[in-house]
Amino acid sequence: MTEHLTFGDLALEVRSKNAGPFWVTMELFMRDSSGYALAAETVTEDLVASLYEVRAQDVQIFRIPSLNVVKISYPRPVPQGGLRDRDVHAGQHHVPLASLPAVRP
Repeated sequence: MTEHLTFGDLALEVRSKNAGPFWVTMELFMRDSSGYALAAETVTEDLVASLYEVRAQDVQIFRIPSLNVVKISYPRPVPQGGLRDRDVHAGQHHVPLASLPAVRP
C-alpha cells in the first residue's frame, strides 16, 4: 500500500484565522525546505480558488522561503459574524488545504 502524504503531514502547522472581518488568512508552516518547495510550487491562486470557491484574482499568496512558510489570504465568503457565518474565527478553513495530497503538480 502506497502512503499518501498530505500537506498537513508535511507541515509543522497548518492554520487559518481571520484577517479582519472580510478576509481569511491561512499559513502552511513547513518542516523543511523540500516541503516548503513543494507547497510553494503546488499552492496556486487557481488551486485555492477551486478549494474555497473564490475568484482566483482575489487570492493572495505570499511565499516566504527563509521561514519555510506559504501564507494565503482570500475574501471570506460571508463577513465575520454575519447571519450565515458558520466559523466566526475562521479557525476551520485550513482543513481542505491541510488535507491536500502533497504531490508535485
